[in-house]
Amino acid sequence: MPCLHELASASVFCHANEAIILTDEENHVLDVNPAFTELTGFTLEEVLGKPLEKFSILPLEIAQTARVMQKEIQLHDRTKGQVSYKNREGHVYPGMMSINRVRDKKGDIRHHVIVLVDLSAIPSHAWHLSREVFFDALTGLPNLQLLTQLIQKSMQHAQATQKPMAVCSLDIDFFKKVNDRLGASMSDLLLCSFAHRISHLLFGDDALARVGGDEFVLLLHNGVDEASFHNMLEAIRQPLMVGGHCVNLTASLGITFYPDDHVQGDVLLRHANQAMYRAKQRGRNTFHIFDPSQDRLLQVRHEQRQRFIEALRNDELCLYYQPQVEMCSGRVVGVEALIRWQHPQEGLLAPGMFLPIIEATLLEVDLGEWVLEQAMLQQERWQAQGIHLPINVNISPTHLLVEDFSSRIQQLLERHATVPSGMLKLEVLETAAMHDIQAALATMARCQELDVSFAIDDFGTGFSSLTHLRQLPVNLIKIDKSFVCDMLTDEDDMAIVESVIYMANRFKRPMLAEGVETLEHAKALVGLGCRLAQGYGIARPMPADQLSQWLRSWPRREGWNSLNRL
Repeated sequence: MPCLHELASASVFCHANEAIILTDEENHVLDVNPAFTELTGFTLEEVLGKPLEKFSILPLEIAQTARVMQKEIQLHDRTKGQVSYKNREGHVYPGMMSINRVRDKKGDIRHHVIVLVDLSAIPSHAWHLSREVFFDALTGLPNLQLLTQLIQKSMQHAQATQKPMAVCSLDIDFFKKVNDRLGASMSDLLLCSFAHRISHLLFGDDALARVGGDEFVLLLHNGVDEASFHNMLEAIRQPLMVGGHCVNLTASLGITFYPDDHVQGDVLLRHANQAMYRAKQRGRNTFHIFDPSQDRLLQVRHEQRQRFIEALRNDELCLYYQPQVEMCSGRVVGVEALIRWQHPQEGLLAPGMFLPIIEATLLEVDLGEWVLEQAMLQQERWQAQGIHLPINVNISPTHLLVEDFSSRIQQLLERHATVPSGMLKLEVLETAAMHDIQAALATMARCQELDVSFAIDDFGTGFSSLTHLRQLPVNLIKIDKSFVCDMLTDEDDMAIVESVIYMANRFKRPMLAEGVETLEHAKALVGLGCRLAQGYGIARPMPADQLSQWLRSWPRREGWNSLNRL
């Protein structure tokens, strides 16, 4: 009675979609499955005992490729390559043939299992054209033109079988250096050897194509997982002997899975390329799997950034100004410029609605330059009205660490030479200098030589406040509003505020509390030794043309004028 394994093997042989040929140790036909008969028209009786060449299953007629393929067949028990085959009517078609050599316990060859996959994605009316139309002249692999058709066929197969298919973009790392060292002809031979090494790693109807110099694409259908990709990269790392040279290669691999990535074939290929470039960014010699959901987020983010660029060009942005006061005297000591977006459809947007879109990009620099220019223009307008208040402008870490930042500031001041010295103050986040402390120190020092002062914004939220306080040449410390708002009801926040004020006083640095919402906040801060403040309790951010009215009404604010007695 046959064992379960034998029954399973017989079932696979009979019901497989691909043509399977069993041959003896001399490669004479022992058996063929029904799919072979359906593909070629030949019955078992017609091919039994005959070598494959008798019915024209032949490697592609490319001398260099044929030599490498023959060597692979001799050296490996599993190999794969492009072939042409002739059906019973004498018509010639392209195919992909994989050969698996089966040995007995002594290591002697028992038989061969050969899988022949039809590449009839090539339109039948076009097969009479030159082979170069569809196959790479160097390696004999499908080229980009044939690959696009194979992808479509593979997608249809994946849909019909409800099995996933992987599209993989593979690029040899630093191949230009190898090419320069070996020369063009030796590098061509290396590419052929590389192609056949990858080919014999594939199974069944998997396919390999060459789409560029050292760029390949794989179509995988047979249960690939991360272990498969690790094994492939490990195989690629094994030395290749070419013309007496031992060459070590690595590759970067990008993968996307269909139908998880449910897009058109050309987009699948593009996504695999994106993943491959991501693998290169991660250090090469690795793989990266494309994430469709992450890609959609990136697309949305890209569209949002493009819309922000339009807003910057179309004057949809504007500055609001929030006063800063010396609480004991009531004197207004300056204003902070705060960005707003007057969106045509969504109305006035606060910074939190759009600044995260451009965070850590060069758009932060563009926005920062725009804010600085607008702030200086406003200074000139207020000067004409008799208003003389410094403007504090927030500078992002990306902007601060631009190489020519201090030169840009100097040019800005020269363009607005009528604005008195010291009327521009810059606020930087506490962690802004963490990226490059020495560069930040040098930039801030050059700006201070131009009479531009600095404040540390959101002080207390970082992890190295004391270090910054000792090193950075700051003229003002701003206590973060997240602590100030709840300091009257939260003992921990009160303790943090007390500690920041104590530390600032020890280092003889003036401080300003953000988020002062009530008179009680102001009294508590003055009692702790903090004199400067801004917040909703004093004034909400306002358009520039409303500041003069607020300045007239501020001295009459009930309660606030009593703080000078504390």
